[in-house]
Amino acid sequence: MILIADSGSTKCDWVLYGNDKLNPIKIRTKGLNPVILSKKELKAIIYKNEDLFIYKDRVKYIHFFGAGCGTKKNQQKINKILTSFFKNASAFTHEDIMAAVYATTSSPAVVSILGTGSNCCFFDGKKTHLKSPALGYVLMDEGSGNYFGKELLKAYYYNKMPESLSEVFECDYNLKEKEVVKQLYKSSTPNKYLAKFARFMFEHKDHPYIHKILMDGMELFIENNIMQYKEELKKVPLHFVGSIAYFAQDYIQEVLSEKGFQATHFVRRPIDNIITNIISETV
Repeated sequence: MILIADSGSTKCDWVLYGNDKLNPIKIRTKGLNPVILSKKELKAIIYKNEDLFIYKDRVKYIHFFGAGCGTKKNQQKINKILTSFFKNASAFTHEDIMAAVYATTSSPAVVSILGTGSNCCFFDGKKTHLKSPALGYVLMDEGSGNYFGKELLKAYYYNKMPESLSEVFECDYNLKEKEVVKQLYKSSTPNKYLAKFARFMFEHKDHPYIHKILMDGMELFIENNIMQYKEELKKVPLHFVGSIAYFAQDYIQEVLSEKGFQATHFVRRPIDNIITNIISETV
């Protein structure tokens, strides 16, 4: 069997292929990001999943695409954990940006991720090239779920959020200061916690205040990330992957059009589109 995994910081989608490629087995677990989770925490997510346990001895090849897997050290960390569980398998770990590439193109393009975090690269048809490192939710990640979570929380606590929105926000989430501080500074996954607030933003996207937050966030992401590839974009298309990109595509297109560009594809879940390339390379 071939196992393909696409992991962000929030969730990981696993797809198992046996002889019948038309009926893959799909499994979802918590995200496995080696930057923010310890080896023990990563192992627990895999080892305690009953669905993965059923097939652990039948898997021969694993392709794992993950947030936080941009260095050889973290790739090796994930590979060791995977092969310690799937003992008959060879594991290949790649940075999550490669899943975005596989999900959208096999030809040169600029590819962006907007999910829990954000990232952008140029794919030359063989390799990815990043002009800026992905330094995570503290310094970067503009336009991502955790970025918008921070913006909403700041607006609420600075009393800038309109009262009508604040009342609904209070009903939807536990906004007690002790709870927020606990999740932000004592949790191992603060970026995942922040990204949960993005749902509120899309549920109220027609409100002028939310509309401005969305537009400002996309403006920042496009200016800081995509515009670094403006020369490449004169020759190649632009693709987006991730739930934030998918639900905010109208806002993204609006900002892009002001700069003379347009996105070609918006893919919500990379795992749905990367199968063909991986299967053809592995089999």
